[in-house]
Amino acid sequence: MPYIQNTDADRSAMLAAIGVRTLDDLFEQIPEELRLKRPLDLPAGLSELELKELLSERASWNSRGEQGSFLGGGVYRHFTPAVVDALQGRQEFVTAYTPYQPEASQGTLTAFFEFQTMIAELTGMEVANASMYDGASAAVEAVFLAAAVRRGRRKVVVSAALHPHSLRTLRTSLAWTELELVSAPLDESGRTRFDDCVDADTCAVLVQNPNFLGVIEDLDQVAACATEVQALPIASVYPTSLGLLRPPGDAGFAVVVGDGQGLGLPQALGGPSFGIFAVRQEFVRRMPGRIVGETVDRAGRRGFVLTFQTREQHIRREKATSNICTNNALAALRGAIYLAAAGPQGLAEVAHHCHAKATYAAQAIAALPGFSLPHGTDAFFNEFLVRCPVPAAQVNRALDKCGLIGGLEVAQVCTTPDALGLDEHHLLLACTETTSRMSIDRLLATLAELAPRTGAAGSDDASRPTTHQEA
Repeated sequence: MPYIQNTDADRSAMLAAIGVRTLDDLFEQIPEELRLKRPLDLPAGLSELELKELLSERASWNSRGEQGSFLGGGVYRHFTPAVVDALQGRQEFVTAYTPYQPEASQGTLTAFFEFQTMIAELTGMEVANASMYDGASAAVEAVFLAAAVRRGRRKVVVSAALHPHSLRTLRTSLAWTELELVSAPLDESGRTRFDDCVDADTCAVLVQNPNFLGVIEDLDQVAACATEVQALPIASVYPTSLGLLRPPGDAGFAVVVGDGQGLGLPQALGGPSFGIFAVRQEFVRRMPGRIVGETVDRAGRRGFVLTFQTREQHIRREKATSNICTNNALAALRGAIYLAAAGPQGLAEVAHHCHAKATYAAQAIAALPGFSLPHGTDAFFNEFLVRCPVPAAQVNRALDKCGLIGGLEVAQVCTTPDALGLDEHHLLLACTETTSRMSIDRLLATLAELAPRTGAAGSDDASRPTTHQEA
């Protein structure tokens, strides 16, 4: 907005409008001992030109878009086609109120009907809603759905490699319920072992694929383990991976959730994003949020309506499936435009590039002295765990100096790193279609400099591993 400062006359007019004479009268309700007795400690005032120059200079500190990035952990740098910004920025969408009401415009309803259809096809499910807040809240709602369907059961079994944000959100949401959260451990390959945790008291089995450490889970085994005791299998997915990986619906999952950030949304310091929620047809009336349905009017013309809105503001609270009160409408619209623009083949190509570039990087890193991949070089999609010979923070500092954004220091993010076998030497690296060969080779060269020297003293050049760039 324009830089327009208030004059003394402006302030007097505003005070008069609310019925007080001075600023002291305005703050009269604040106890005297809590009021500031000195002027604010602020620098001298700036002209509009000076202020714009200062803000531009400060904003340049955050300008890192030209750098190669290996940071993932749930938020990824993907390419967004120009059509996404162009369509989402139309005033019909960007100024529209979130679709609470049945009288939401046909354009908005049409867009969300298409969104639901694409999400259902992508996940291999039968029904999807018109988005949710994010992946973490969607996972919580899926667990509540399972608890309602399997009423009387108290156990919720969750992979230890679920994203820490989702895990913390679950713990907070279940803290004051009768549900018990049980963590399923990982095996040596990094996959989750549910067999010793799931029993007849289990209502939900929740797994993330790929999991937080980047490992691709065995969805058939997870679904079979849950189904054997009639618990609901729930999958949390990274939607871009479904361009290459088998959808959970094909493995027999009851609910599929996920975070849609990778579908046309910027990283934006971690948000906003939108949540994905899809189910089998039998659970459609248990879904949170809202569902747009297709119908015809009296003249037989195709139209769209809000079919279900099972939230407490529309029906009796005890009958509501959720207190979710909105969806991330504009963010989900970006996801719909992205999926429509990419199409099945385009999404498959993006997924292929993500996997191929990560594989190239992982295999080269595994060959460096002192570096190892605890879960191997072929069990991941686009993200993999590396154990470094020096602390991960030191690796990231070295990468920053050569103009690269490093990986995620996972031990600092996880609430129980010991349970996952993590320490300060573990680094989670991610590649996407935006990761260039040059960036990967610069990464390899930097890691090679950090590798232990194995040659004679003073023969660094002879002992330093050859990078792919040099080869």
